[in-house]
Amino acid sequence: MLTLTENAATAVTHLAQRMSTDTGGLRIAQAAAPHEGYAVSLADGPQQGDTVVQDGGARVFVDAVSTVELGDRVLDAHVDDEGGVGFALAQRS
Repeated sequence: MLTLTENAATAVTHLAQRMSTDTGGLRIAQAAAPHEGYAVSLADGPQQGDTVVQDGGARVFVDAVSTVELGDRVLDAHVDDEGGVGFALAQRS
């Protein structure tokens, strides 16, 4: 199952707190075109078939296809000097 670094869990928690719902989180799904990788967005809650990954207060919703593909991955986050958040996936060691 996808795991989160401490940085990712903190970033997801902060992003979700800006939403108007207590059930929100980050959603990872297949992009529209297969060669584009994954689409990352904020979501009010999981969609049917999503796997919910929870780490502390962070909630990440992963679609069914991506759940299989990302099972051995770690989600990390980086906040730039202007407050923008970037996410990256790495192989779990």
